[in-house]
Amino acid sequence: MGTRQDPNGTHKNGGGPSTALAYLDPKYWDERFSTEEHYEWLKDYSHFRHLIQSHITPNSSVLELGCGNSQLCEELYKDGVTEITCIDLSAVAVENMQKKLLSKGFKEIKVLEADMLDLPFSNECFDVVIEKGTMEVLFVDSGDPWHPRPATVTKVMKMLEGVHRVLKPDGIYISISFGQPHFRRPLFEAPQFTWSVEWSTFGDGFHYFFYTLKKGRRSLDDKGSSKEKLEIPSICLFQDELEGEDYLFRTNIDELNC
Repeated sequence: MGTRQDPNGTHKNGGGPSTALAYLDPKYWDERFSTEEHYEWLKDYSHFRHLIQSHITPNSSVLELGCGNSQLCEELYKDGVTEITCIDLSAVAVENMQKKLLSKGFKEIKVLEADMLDLPFSNECFDVVIEKGTMEVLFVDSGDPWHPRPATVTKVMKMLEGVHRVLKPDGIYISISFGQPHFRRPLFEAPQFTWSVEWSTFGDGFHYFFYTLKKGRRSLDDKGSSKEKLEIPSICLFQDELEGEDYLFRTNIDELNC
């Protein structure tokens, strides 16, 4: 599987798979990570650094879900956050990330092979859990986005319950996503969760969503708020965004969800 390099130095898989369903196949990711050096889903750190700064401090213990070959953990480390644990389901991604971090001297960052649907951590052990585009994989065969398939909902809720469990009482879950609030809020605001839900957007024209879910901050006023009418930002795509795999991935998901 060949790779190509974009003007920003990001190595891209040759246009992505022929169908979004490939993203559900672990073999696809192992094969991809065996040849692809680096790819950033949903823009690189510089585009949302201003949003993350108020939520992560040098003293934060951070868990990154689905690290792949992203440089997110490296950028956080450069900003002074040293207690970082990264997980990925792909053994190839984990091995490559371990080697890369060691070669750069980032010895404190831990990288483990683990499933985000079955987190191997004790309760209330992280200040921050972050994922960038990782949850999107669970939605590639979700069907109608307004009424996703029960199997999809079960997986998403299992992931969210695990995140909620490993967060400290005042911890924060950061989800960087394609998913618009009117699709994500019914899941984020399920009654078993104590977190509040807020979001911002970033991106030049293609809007990405930066969700911050603060554990223990949910108020009684939040109940049922997912029924409110939400304004959807307009999308005006730039050429580089049209050519990127982010757009391919989102387009394929939308086609599957129609």
